[in-house]
Amino acid sequence: MEIILLQDVDTLGTSGDILIVKPGYARNYLFPRGLAVRSSKRNRALADEKKKVAKARAMREAKAYEALMNNLKKTEITIEVEVGGEDRLFGSVTSQNIHEALAEKGIEVDRHAILLEEPIKALGIYDIPVKITKGLNQEVKVYVIQS
Repeated sequence: MEIILLQDVDTLGTSGDILIVKPGYARNYLFPRGLAVRSSKRNRALADEKKKVAKARAMREAKAYEALMNNLKKTEITIEVEVGGEDRLFGSVTSQNIHEALAEKGIEVDRHAILLEEPIKALGIYDIPVKITKGLNQEVKVYVIQS
């Protein structure tokens, strides 16, 4: 049976692909979940239009991601903290602190996109990765200094 995928399916392909699958798989899995439709002249035209729209959206998103990456590449953050004996911090620097510092510089990223493995507990210079999109990260230089 010839079908057109409406959404990305990991085992089959991406949205808009025209595939041949077994009829039972299409009737029992793909059609009820809204993942695919039967292939017809009308549905092929709709799939082509959907692919064009998706390609245009991907191009716009790629430009936005590229601008954000360039912006993050040039960004350096300085976080002042109180220090006790042996240059140990009172508390720690977390992803929330880095998020607030980025927001002060006018860079909006999700707090959960800051990939800080564990809180920073010492003075120094750190390269902290920030997730832009799936598979695309950019590092931000963070200076942790004594106030």
